[in-house]
Amino acid sequence: MKISTNQATLIGCISPIFWGLSVSLVRTLSETLGVGKGLAINYLIALVFVFLLFGVPNLKAMPLKYYICGLGCAIGTSMTFAFSLGLAKDGTQTMEVGMINYLWPTLTILFAVLFNGQKAKWWVGIGMLLAIYGIFVVLSGNLLIDFRAMWSHITSNPISYFLALWAAIFWAAYSNFTRAWAKGQNPTTLIFALDAIFFNAIWLLDLAPSYPWNTKGVLFAVGSALIMGAAYGMWTFGVQKGRIEIMSIMSYFTPVLSCIFAHRRQADSRILGRRLHRRPRLLYLLGGDTRKTSFSELGLKKRDSCACNFLRRRIKK
Repeated sequence: MKISTNQATLIGCISPIFWGLSVSLVRTLSETLGVGKGLAINYLIALVFVFLLFGVPNLKAMPLKYYICGLGCAIGTSMTFAFSLGLAKDGTQTMEVGMINYLWPTLTILFAVLFNGQKAKWWVGIGMLLAIYGIFVVLSGNLLIDFRAMWSHITSNPISYFLALWAAIFWAAYSNFTRAWAKGQNPTTLIFALDAIFFNAIWLLDLAPSYPWNTKGVLFAVGSALIMGAAYGMWTFGVQKGRIEIMSIMSYFTPVLSCIFAHRRQADSRILGRRLHRRPRLLYLLGGDTRKTSFSELGLKKRDSCACNFLRRRIKK
């Protein structure tokens, strides 16, 4: 079935919705299974999913320069963005890191105009400036740009912010390389195969934190894998056959969705804090040995026991 340019653009525009949700999923995954184990399992499941969905591309059709530049940038995006979220210290920092990463729509348009000969209207430039201003506002913490506050936020966890910026640069470059050199092939399966090898090596070599297996972590790994795999594949399809400038503009909705989901996580944390205040026995459990004392014996609900396990891991870190 032949897909029109508008249909391909629409398919690509679905990706930002999934990416908006994936930020909170990856963050929660890192907290439940750890950065090492969580991302390793996430990319293994995603690999199976994208293989079934997109198959294997014709490797001979893509030139060597695309393997070096295009796939290199795609893998660089996965690594830098995943670790930037995993290293974020709290929900607020997760939102800020996500906002820095969402410079990629602006950079995608900029690279398309500068290097791919893409034509753009004057109002696109205004939108790019507003997007950059929005990033500065988020990092400043108020409606006026405060460079001192921005610097304070960045220096509190420079590695996380730095990785988020590079993730934006890598993804913008990947989008333009794919449109110019991929020859109509969708390399999503190949990208996730390489990502799975990398993150599983990180896990097996114990180079990143990993926590014990738990049901919540596995469920988040499956959900995150399906969403990330679909988002990558649809975006790649869109940039090849659709209008990349429209897709990039629609991607500005991604930070809004990320903030909504991250705010939900913070709200859950506040609810948990009030529950701890009302239930002193939970505070006891944070330092106690739950293997010797059951939660039911202390009159706690199952959701409280899950919260305790989560908080105990955070405290030990």
